[in-house]
Amino acid sequence: MGDWWKQWLINLGQSGSLLLKTLDIALVLALTYMILVIISERRTLWMVRGFIVLMLASALSSTLGLPLLNFVLEKLVIGCAVAMAVALQSEFRRFLEQLGRGEFRSLFLPSNRTVPKSDSVIDEIVDAVKELSKNRIGALLILETSGPIDERDFSVPGVKLNAEVSKELIQTIFQPKTLLHDGATMIRGSRIVSSGIILPLSGRTASRQLGTRHRAAMGITERVENCICVVVSEETGSISLAERGILNRPLTLTKLKDCLEARLSPTVDREAVAPGLLSLVRQIRSKALALISRLLGLPSTASRDKK
Repeated sequence: MGDWWKQWLINLGQSGSLLLKTLDIALVLALTYMILVIISERRTLWMVRGFIVLMLASALSSTLGLPLLNFVLEKLVIGCAVAMAVALQSEFRRFLEQLGRGEFRSLFLPSNRTVPKSDSVIDEIVDAVKELSKNRIGALLILETSGPIDERDFSVPGVKLNAEVSKELIQTIFQPKTLLHDGATMIRGSRIVSSGIILPLSGRTASRQLGTRHRAAMGITERVENCICVVVSEETGSISLAERGILNRPLTLTKLKDCLEARLSPTVDREAVAPGLLSLVRQIRSKALALISRLLGLPSTASRDKK
C-alpha cells in the first residue's frame, strides 16, 4: 500500500511538472501574440523575431550548460530589450496603458487598420497642396499611415470634423481668415478627422528658415511613428514632408505624390502582422509537425501531397 501511494505521488509530481511546463509555453505564446498585436508594420516584425530568437538561444544555452555563451546572450537580450523599448515607445506605451486599464481582451485583438487611401484621395490632397503652395498659404496636414493616432500625443486635440477629404475643404480650412487655419488638420483614411490641432514642437536644433509648422511636423513624427506630415510654407510656398522626425524639403508636386503613394497605398510592409488566434494555432501546429518530420527523416506533408 505504501509503494502504491509513493508511486501515485511520483506520478502526480510528474504530471504537475508537465502541466507547469505546458502552462509556461502557453504563457510565452500568449505574450508573443500580444507583442505581434501591438506591432503595426511587418518590417518591425523582423526586429521582434530577432529578439525572440535571441531569447530562445539564451534559454537553450542555459539548458545545455554553456555558461559563457549564456552570459553573452543574456547581455545581448537586455541590450536589445532597451533598444526596442526606445524604437517602439509608442507601441509599448499603448500596451502598458491597456494593461494598466485592465483591457486584457483588447491585448489579444488586432487593432483596426486604417483604410488605405485611394488614388483619388491622394490626388485631392496633392491638388489642395498645389493651390496652397501657389498662393503661399501656410498649411500642416497629419496623415495616418498604419493605425489610429492617440490624441493624447497632441498638445490640443482640435475641433472634430469627420468630413470627406476634398481639395476645396482643405483649402478652405487653411484660409488665413478662418478660425482653424493656424493648427494642423488630421486625415484618417478618406476622412478629415479634425482641424485646429496644436502639436508639440521638436526639440531638435533646426534651421532658422523653418517656422513653427515645420517644427511641429518634426515634433509629432518624432513622438508618433505611424504618421507623416505635409507642410506648406507661408513665406515661400515650399512643400515639405516630415517622417520620423526628419524633414524632407523642398518637394515638387510629383515627388510629393510619389511619397504619399509609397507610404499610404497598401503594400506588403503594411499588411496585418498579427493573425487570428485559430490561424496562429494552425501555423504553430504545421511548423511543429514539419520540424518533427524533418528530425525523424519522414517525408513532409507537402511532399506527400505532391505524390
